[in-house]
Amino acid sequence: MKKRGIKIIISLILFLISMIIKFQNEWVNNIIYIIAYIIVGFDIVKKALRNITRGKVFDENFLMTVATIGAFGIGEFPEAVAVMLFYQIGELFQSYAVDKSRKSISNLMNIRPDFANVERDGKTEKVDPDEVKIGEIIVVKPGEKVPLDGCVIEGKTSLDTKALTGETLPREVEKGDEILSGCINLNSVIKIKVTKEYGESTVSKILDLVENASSKK
Repeated sequence: MKKRGIKIIISLILFLISMIIKFQNEWVNNIIYIIAYIIVGFDIVKKALRNITRGKVFDENFLMTVATIGAFGIGEFPEAVAVMLFYQIGELFQSYAVDKSRKSISNLMNIRPDFANVERDGKTEKVDPDEVKIGEIIVVKPGEKVPLDGCVIEGKTSLDTKALTGETLPREVEKGDEILSGCINLNSVIKIKVTKEYGESTVSKILDLVENASSKK
């Protein structure tokens, strides 16, 4: 993305120079336009030719190549460069948006709980969240993710809910408060009575939505 940005800037500078400075010999301007076009459009033309050899003709690269080369053919050099520049700027913004989305999804995937501390027969067992049943008591220590939805029955703490809600400020919870899976316990040990199995929990549903959306895309 950085490389594409540099090419766009260089091409834009050449384009503006040729637009503002009118040389006596018109071909000097045209050569500058051609150089600007090669800098910003070479990769698009290359992709279009490569895709044609693979039987994939009518894609955006092909259409951009035909449109801009056609503009050159009728002597509209500035239009040819401008069209390719605007296209590449649009692609740059799209790449930025996609990268940001990927990072957000990557952060979101980190909310998946690895284990749950369940109280059974007076002892605390570390088990897979799938093995915890409704009504069982789980213990969440500071720094651990809340593995399942439930209700706080003992303790008071602060929760990091950024991954779920985007809120930067911690959320305070105490006995009697509902709590969602995927949050991170920040301060003290709390005990939670599970109200939903893992498959029906908030974190599980969010992860399913993300995975399904990714596969459809």
